[in-house]
Amino acid sequence: MDFFLHSEDISSPPSTPPQLTCHDNRRHQRPRSSYMLETHGDSLMDKVRLDYMGRVKSTFQQLTLQQRHFFLTELLSCCDNQLLQYIYTFITPKLKIDFLQQLPIELALHVISFLDDARTLVRASHVSRHWHSLLKDEQAWRALCLKHHYYRTIAAAAAPSPHMLHYRDLFRRQYYREAAWDQGRGGRLTLCEDGHLVGLATSLQMDDCYVVVGCDNNRVEVFDARSGRHLRSLLGHEGGVWALEFIITNQQEHLLVTGGCDRAARVWNLDTGELRHVLRGHVSTIRCLKIVAKNNRLRAVTGSRDMTLRVWDIERGQVEHVCTGHQSSVRCIDVHGTLVASGSYDTTARLWDLETGVCLHNLIGHHSQIYSIVLDAQRVVTGSLDSNIRVWSVATGDCLATLRGHTSLVGHLQLMGDRLVSGGSDGCLRIWDLARNECKHRISAHDNSVTCLQFDEKRILSGGSDGRVKLWDVEKGSLIRSFTQTARTVWKLQMLESKAVVILEREVEHPIEDESQNNTRNYQAVIELYDFDLSEEDKEHGNEDDELCDITK
Repeated sequence: MDFFLHSEDISSPPSTPPQLTCHDNRRHQRPRSSYMLETHGDSLMDKVRLDYMGRVKSTFQQLTLQQRHFFLTELLSCCDNQLLQYIYTFITPKLKIDFLQQLPIELALHVISFLDDARTLVRASHVSRHWHSLLKDEQAWRALCLKHHYYRTIAAAAAPSPHMLHYRDLFRRQYYREAAWDQGRGGRLTLCEDGHLVGLATSLQMDDCYVVVGCDNNRVEVFDARSGRHLRSLLGHEGGVWALEFIITNQQEHLLVTGGCDRAARVWNLDTGELRHVLRGHVSTIRCLKIVAKNNRLRAVTGSRDMTLRVWDIERGQVEHVCTGHQSSVRCIDVHGTLVASGSYDTTARLWDLETGVCLHNLIGHHSQIYSIVLDAQRVVTGSLDSNIRVWSVATGDCLATLRGHTSLVGHLQLMGDRLVSGGSDGCLRIWDLARNECKHRISAHDNSVTCLQFDEKRILSGGSDGRVKLWDVEKGSLIRSFTQTARTVWKLQMLESKAVVILEREVEHPIEDESQNNTRNYQAVIELYDFDLSEEDKEHGNEDDELCDITK
């Protein structure tokens, strides 16, 4: 076929294909089966037709772009619906270009690094198998962990482990936790077995294995932190238990120290309930205690209403130092390294050397009893009945600042870096920046006294005598949500990365046997366990992409 078109004869392809003098070839075309090259018989194109098609192809390749447009328009106008459908199915896959697949792997991963939203990453992983494999790249999910400040997640992935930990799986788990904390959905609530907590809960500590509660009825109750099942009661104290703390030793056993009104501290193996030592020496109620694990030694520091602190070797059950100097009851203590800080009803705080028992500084400045104290390497912070908070230098003992704002007793303090959170009997929480010694947020948290609080890098959990537990944004000072149903009062709470425990007193309904008791309300102590982590089944068998999509909605 000697075929050639001059550009001057062509303007542009018409919107409606022109009628050609092809004598309506559609009526004379062979059926669809003849369009496919057959491998049998002589129906396959002969050499003359193949040569003819080759010349057409060669000529087409020599045409200009406009000429090709015109040629294709004319050719397509000669096709019936079956041919057009064949052309469509042939060219459609060729028009779908995966640009990431065309790029070198390094460039494709660089493009993905700009996706910084979890929902977008998950949706993108559903586009194709190639995208799904690319989006399993660790660096993209590590960057997302950094954006969301999941530093513990990054540390977990970097730590040596017998099992390979992937940033994607760790991000999914942490993202689920955050959503469960803040939205209140997805978490699991378990009630500890009732009937065991009788009386006032005075002290509380929890880890991933145990919930330990000290009571004013002389007992220490131990519960399973996963199921809420009551494990055992630790009996032996002859008065109310007012302080407790436990740690995990190098031998991976839980060691518990308790103290109370019987003036003795007791050391227990929490795993078995075995009583290891009875530490006698105080002549009045033990009001506070801390365990110190330092230099491969385990020691406890106890503060008492007898105005003294005692440092104990809890492995041998012997006293090491008796720290004297306070003129009234020791109400609170904190430890950091080899330093011990104590606050007293004599309005002073003292800083002690744990190794020698020597008083390093006497911190004088408050005008009323000290109820709370926290300590780090640079500062001692005290809260007092005089409604003020004072910041002291560890190095010199000088008062660095007086933080004013509370209008009543400051009974609760927690310090983390330069951030201090205080809770008072005025029902307020205050968030302080100790780098500037200024109040960043004042939160009217509760209608009555703040009875307990704890905060981490993102949120504050607070309980009040108004029976409410609330969750707050530590950066903005704003309410995230109400954490529990309203109770009569909230006694204690504690939170971990993925768990929380709240002890509160609720009204309960009991059948009234005596009509004279119609107006009597019945209250019961309740321990609520909250778990915001993925269940074990979800960790092992869950559809990761679907779950992450659900929690990012």
